[in-house]
Amino acid sequence: MIFNIVIILISILFSAFFSGMEIAFVSANKIHIELEKKKDTFLAKIISKLTQKPSKFITTMLVGNNIALVIYGYFMGDLLMSILSPSVPNPFALLLIQTLISTLIILVTAEFLPKAIFRIYANETLNIFALPAYLFFILFYFVSQFIIFITDFFLKVFFNTKEDQVQLAFSKVELGNYITEQMETVDDDVDSEIQIFQNALDFHDVKAREAMIPRTEIIAVDVHESLNNLKQLFIDTGLSKIMVYTNSLDDIIGYVHVFELFKKPKNIRSILLPIEIVPETMMIHDILNDLIKKSKSAAIVLDEYGGTSGLITIEDIIEELFGEIEDEHDSFTLLEEQINDREFKFSTRLEVDYLNETYHLDLKEDGSYETLGGLIMDHTENIPSTGEIIEIDHFQFTILKESASKIEEVYLKLLSRD
Repeated sequence: MIFNIVIILISILFSAFFSGMEIAFVSANKIHIELEKKKDTFLAKIISKLTQKPSKFITTMLVGNNIALVIYGYFMGDLLMSILSPSVPNPFALLLIQTLISTLIILVTAEFLPKAIFRIYANETLNIFALPAYLFFILFYFVSQFIIFITDFFLKVFFNTKEDQVQLAFSKVELGNYITEQMETVDDDVDSEIQIFQNALDFHDVKAREAMIPRTEIIAVDVHESLNNLKQLFIDTGLSKIMVYTNSLDDIIGYVHVFELFKKPKNIRSILLPIEIVPETMMIHDILNDLIKKSKSAAIVLDEYGGTSGLITIEDIIEELFGEIEDEHDSFTLLEEQINDREFKFSTRLEVDYLNETYHLDLKEDGSYETLGGLIMDHTENIPSTGEIIEIDHFQFTILKESASKIEEVYLKLLSRD
């Protein structure tokens, strides 16, 4: 009986190893694997051999796992038979109990648990167990080669498909994940080049509503406004373009460029330039392409009801890649003050994902809002008053400043988690 137990434990360990290595190989970051292969070490040579043909490595692990399971089933059945047969005389009931017990043990110890561990630590386990995996790769070489030959034959004859030529390749998501992992291990400020590279990977997933200037901050004039007032607005704001509307911001009909004033126009309508219109859900890389093709520099963003949601310029889009670009006229600053590890003062115009990344907070992110003010109003469903205290999850917000249409500044305190 002791011999049977030892064989059973060994077979479970081997099954767990083969199952884990299979999922580790599939889950490991492909960039990590490629970088490991570039190193001039013994381990790098082994990993190169293992990943030369991914399907062969997977086949080897499956062969080893099945051999371990067959051995486990034989000895486990024999052990359970000797233990249960005296108390369970019915052969069918005995078989059923044997099956349930042996299946439950192998599922937990050799399937679910090892696969979960190897998937979480895929890169590390692939490095640690690369050598024993390579030994089995050599040991089962002819068996794996035969199985692959049979598989390729059936694929070619019955499915008119060529042999499996899947190569180890990495995706944009895996590249982003790898960069994120590396950035998390660096305590100092991340180099601007790395941050730009990270922004470039996320660039194709950014929508217009995430990069636009919100409606409440659009500087615009009525088409019937006097030219003197328009000139003064250009002087006061330092802007090169000012939007023009009729009746309200929902009816923006174009914009005026400051250079047009040198033409000595009679009224605003005579120097009005057409403006592009885009939906909130449009990706900014598509907007950038359209603006460049049409030689435009700005577009009005409309919401689902056709109302003006905001304004987006080429500068706003470029800032998504390179960060904030400030010129001599950018005097608008947002409140961003860290009092201590648990207390902050923030402008509600700051984006939630920026605060989470910069101050390592865990504010809830949602597609229905982008800014801190949006998060608070999504929770309260109204505009809180100055001095009002709001608790969301383990955060306490005290409204420092508000206006008739929005929250402007808040005091944020981290509450202790229960």
